[in-house]
Amino acid sequence: MKRLLPHLILALASALVLYPVLWVAKMALTPSQAFDPSPNPLPDQVTFDNFVHVVSIPGFGQQVVNSLVVSVATALVGLGLAMTAAYAFSRFRFPGRQAALTAFLLTQIFPGVVMMIPLYILLDAVGLLDSLAGLVMVYATTSIPFCTWMLKGYIDTLPKELEEAALMDGASRWTLFVRVVLPLCRPALAVTALFAFMTAWNEYILAATFLGTPDRYTLPIVIQRYVGEHGTDWGYFAAGSILTSTVVMALFFVLQKHLVSGLTAGSVKG
Repeated sequence: MKRLLPHLILALASALVLYPVLWVAKMALTPSQAFDPSPNPLPDQVTFDNFVHVVSIPGFGQQVVNSLVVSVATALVGLGLAMTAAYAFSRFRFPGRQAALTAFLLTQIFPGVVMMIPLYILLDAVGLLDSLAGLVMVYATTSIPFCTWMLKGYIDTLPKELEEAALMDGASRWTLFVRVVLPLCRPALAVTALFAFMTAWNEYILAATFLGTPDRYTLPIVIQRYVGEHGTDWGYFAAGSILTSTVVMALFFVLQKHLVSGLTAGSVKG
């Protein structure tokens, strides 16, 4: 019983977590567009017409590319700026260091929509409104504080003796950062890149506000079009949600060997 009880609890928890996913899959595989209040998570009829409809809408491929470009660019820009900042915060002591770390932390208290109007005015002033580049800048700036704290906690766990040995061998500070620190931070980089990618991939409100041309829409904007004023195409909406989630699921499977070490190694210091 001591061994059986934990497995029963875990099985129940897994069922509770998986039930909404199965229910969404049921809506996507059901030919009807009406809302099904039945608690049964299995469909009575199975059809892939909803997926075919979502994929075949005009411009869907371009919108997938837009989401990929914005998400990958957000992850790269956010990591590029956050990694250097995290290394400086972890290894150097300078005036204003603690205040800057606290300011980074305070920015995470407020959601991005709070800054929507100032960001809209700034993007309009510099000519980046209704452009993917402007959206990347907005997403990257909102992801930098989280990435910086995440990477700083991981760098704190790295032994300083490795860097001191490299400096003794004549390595410059830049060579030390590129050849020693970055390879050791690979697990943390994978985790932070995944979270930055997910933030840009799933975000809807800012994208719908800053983008006005259909050719520049990202996937969340396209999926929201199935929610009308007087009704909702639940089958199309569920199919689009599953297609959008597939990319993130694939990234989780690719990066899973780095996720555990990256999430836990930086948790002992902050």
